[in-house]
Amino acid sequence: MSSSTVITNIAALVTNDPSLGDNSPLGLIQDAAVVIEGDRVMWTGESGEAPATDNRVDAGGRAVLPGFVDSHSHLVFAGDRTQEFNARMSGRAYSAGGIRTTVAATRAASDAELAANLTHYLAEALRQGTTTFETKSGYGLTVEDEARALRIAAEHTDEVTYLGAHIVSPDYADDPAAYVALVTGEMLDACVPHARWIDVFCEKGAFDGDQARAILTAGKARGLHPRIHANQLSYGPGVQLAVELDAASADHCTHLTDADVDALASGDTVATLLPGAEFSTRAQWPDARRLLDAGVTVALSTDCNPGSSFTSSVPFCIALAVRDMGMTPDEAVWSATAGGAAALRRTDVGRLAPGARADLTLLDAPSHVHLAYRPGVPLVSGVWRSGVRVV
Repeated sequence: MSSSTVITNIAALVTNDPSLGDNSPLGLIQDAAVVIEGDRVMWTGESGEAPATDNRVDAGGRAVLPGFVDSHSHLVFAGDRTQEFNARMSGRAYSAGGIRTTVAATRAASDAELAANLTHYLAEALRQGTTTFETKSGYGLTVEDEARALRIAAEHTDEVTYLGAHIVSPDYADDPAAYVALVTGEMLDACVPHARWIDVFCEKGAFDGDQARAILTAGKARGLHPRIHANQLSYGPGVQLAVELDAASADHCTHLTDADVDALASGDTVATLLPGAEFSTRAQWPDARRLLDAGVTVALSTDCNPGSSFTSSVPFCIALAVRDMGMTPDEAVWSATAGGAAALRRTDVGRLAPGARADLTLLDAPSHVHLAYRPGVPLVSGVWRSGVRVV
């Protein structure tokens, strides 16, 4: 039988269960305890009422929240784009073309090099409280390289996304239709066994609405669920296509019409905001306040990738969202935990109620608000994943 552990003397426990604690969306319990048995949360409540357990951990009057759920990353890659970033910060505009640099480096890398890079960034994210992450292919853009990327990713997460449609492969620059045929045909066949999701970059310079529809529909027919890079650099059809196809998430959502917001509010598609990308490209911030006020479910994610958002830090993204996107600290923390879980259609993570997976982050702070109040400070002092302390 698995042993039980109580983490007690928690100043503030974020459960994301509105039936608990203060009955807010965060389900905040003061002077709290949480009991873990095996890989699950068995009990949450006030410290004085905690049941007897085999082991006891004293949180020392610090805050505990669910492990972060990072629902959008691009971690199977090789190479580095320091020069591109430096040039952009020195006055050169960003365009989607830089992806080709990473494609060349990724194709040239060995499996071992790609796996080592992936595990390096996963360990970095874990130290900052991320216990669930999604990651995508999209830097191979050949049948073999896309399947290889997904195979490597699937060794480290269940949330694997086939993104053969990141950009039109440089090999097909003169024949985008032939590349779409490859992405929906032979490449899809090779990638289906390793992926749960299919994604497309619906944007000027990448794939238009008709191409995106064909790609996502082909993936759906093979059992992959859609997500979409939508409305990042300009207004476009991506968000409404996402809602129409019941995509789990429309990601970026920077340029939205009222009709786009209405569509998101009326469907089950989560709007995943990626402030690291706007920060790293000096672009216009997404308007989280507008989405939240319309009743849209919002997630916050890192978009960790070597070109446009090279951060693995969810706390950094929370701070940006509060400072520059109109979110309250409570909303940003919810979006980085329960929101990310919703964007992955998961109910076992992103919350700390009985039955949930025991993924917890302990902060060296008395409140989750410190994630925004103390930006850039390494506040994560403990992480449990599936009931095991890993940090």
